[in-house]
Amino acid sequence: MQTKAISHVKYHIWYHIVFCPKYRKPVLVDEIEIELRKLVAEICVTENWEAKAIEIMPDHVHLFVSAPPTVSPTEIVLRIKSITAITLFYKFPTLKKRSFWGSGLWSKGYYVGTAGEVSAKTIQKYIENQKHV
Repeated sequence: MQTKAISHVKYHIWYHIVFCPKYRKPVLVDEIEIELRKLVAEICVTENWEAKAIEIMPDHVHLFVSAPPTVSPTEIVLRIKSITAITLFYKFPTLKKRSFWGSGLWSKGYYVGTAGEVSAKTIQKYIENQKHV
């Protein structure tokens, strides 16, 4: 994983994002899983985010993605959830009728964690030792 650059900024930010269908229903299987994986990858390419890993379980999604610091993790999640929900409901109309009548596909919540090449303890020591160098 290398450091990336945009105008006047160098960054190395990776997010581990996890989100679930409403009611944690195990509906992300078979054709839906295949389509969802394709959609998430396409969204990342379109937005110029790098998806390092996408794993889809029947009742939740794991995504390891890098995005510029101008893009918040919330924006990543909201964009992916909204586009995938609209597209999956359109391509699989029985999904909405069977499991999500009158509501959206995704639960409101999500998990996000950050990752980089060095630990928080290493950064803390580096900052604390700056005046002593």
